[in-house]
Amino acid sequence: MSIGHRHVEIFRAVMTSGSVTAAAALLHTSQPTVSRELARLEQLLGFVLFDRIKGRLLPTAPALALYEEVQRSYIGLERIVEAAANLARPDGGQLAVACLPAFAHALLPAVCRRLHEVAGMARVAITPQESPLLEEWLSAQRFDIGLTESVEAPPGTTLTPLLSADEVCVLPDGHPLLARPVLTPQDFAGQPFVSLSPQDAYRLQLDAVFAAAGVARQLVWETHSAVSVCALVQQGLGVAIVNPLTALAMAGQGLQLRRFAVSVPFAVSVLLPQFRPSTPLAARFVELLQQEAAALRQRLAQL
Repeated sequence: MSIGHRHVEIFRAVMTSGSVTAAAALLHTSQPTVSRELARLEQLLGFVLFDRIKGRLLPTAPALALYEEVQRSYIGLERIVEAAANLARPDGGQLAVACLPAFAHALLPAVCRRLHEVAGMARVAITPQESPLLEEWLSAQRFDIGLTESVEAPPGTTLTPLLSADEVCVLPDGHPLLARPVLTPQDFAGQPFVSLSPQDAYRLQLDAVFAAAGVARQLVWETHSAVSVCALVQQGLGVAIVNPLTALAMAGQGLQLRRFAVSVPFAVSVLLPQFRPSTPLAARFVELLQQEAAALRQRLAQL
């Protein structure tokens, strides 16, 4: 007996739902059936997919790696199903966009509003993903449009620069440093500072800037996304320097922006698949991206 689609379906359901009981409900089958087929899959694979701890299933490292591959296949299948359903719709407009998570929060919502105003029935599916998997998906021609911080085109894609700006300072309402229109590294001396994770490329650049200036900050808080950084600043827990898109999206909600005297470049690029048929909707979406980028440049110029 070989591994079949049913085994993969059950494995994906368990990973998605987190338990055998929930997976059985999701698949409209019985719990013993899911348990039996899951055990059979482990036997066929020759390794354990889940550790059974106090009645809970905890995925092993091989299970997490396998799940990533399964998800890639299912995304392809779901694209086929969506395309077929789209062909049956009168308006027939659908777009698949892959982007870094920050752009799903700070750039694409405004672009989608613009699209809704000119093509109200168009359907847009936004899939956030971190690099390098984002670029890998675009090279595989799985999406109509991609948004990345990369300045080099991955294989099988064409790259067009969309926006180039600098990182900006974010401070909570009422902070004394708001009295200054431009902040220098020295202004942050001794200040509680909210940082991105130590592996983040922008964190490394900023650490180098402050080290070169001989400035010691109070590195109190650390998180993995610019949205989380801004949320901590909103609570008055410190100050930070983040990408301008996230800062603009969250400005005015207990968060204020100021320019930074040192240039820390931030770029947004549009990636288009070379071997995926282009559509008028995709071309229109790129135009709207450019319009929104121009509006963002104007807002940044007013800081």
